[in-house]
Amino acid sequence: MRNMKRIGLALFMVLVLAMSFGCAKKQVAATPEQASTVEQAPVETVDSGAMTAEQELAEALNKARMVITDELVYFEFDKFDIKADYRDSLKNKAAVMKKFPQLRVLVEGHCDDRGTEEYNLALGERRARAVKEYLMVLGVSASQIEVVSFGEERPALEGTGEAVWSKNRRAAFKIIK
Repeated sequence: MRNMKRIGLALFMVLVLAMSFGCAKKQVAATPEQASTVEQAPVETVDSGAMTAEQELAEALNKARMVITDELVYFEFDKFDIKADYRDSLKNKAAVMKKFPQLRVLVEGHCDDRGTEEYNLALGERRARAVKEYLMVLGVSASQIEVVSFGEERPALEGTGEAVWSKNRRAAFKIIK
């Protein structure tokens, strides 16, 4: 009897091994009861390491969006001229916008809280327009750029003093969907 159990066990093991090696690529359909109790691992298809053209474009657009939105342009008190420090950054933004003409950008003009609300709205508008005009001089289509002024309404930092005010006098960039 013991020998029969051993032989049966050995045959079962051989059968299991033969099935696992010979049928490794077959999928066994589970019964509805088994399907509800068995967790299945997600199946990932492995491409040969190459990205599709669509994936490459999506990645390039994400990088382009980062170039456009990452760096701000800061202004001196009561000024709207673009300082030399920001021209390279704007050249990078312009190159990206020319490469991806489908991107539309909103340039937001901001001010510190000194001055009247009306004056700061107008100054924020002049700052945003100065950035737009500079990008257009660099070859960006006017249809890709919109401007808005928030004046002093959306400060980057709260408080007083030149360190705070200098961070609030800015042009920020948003991608328009």
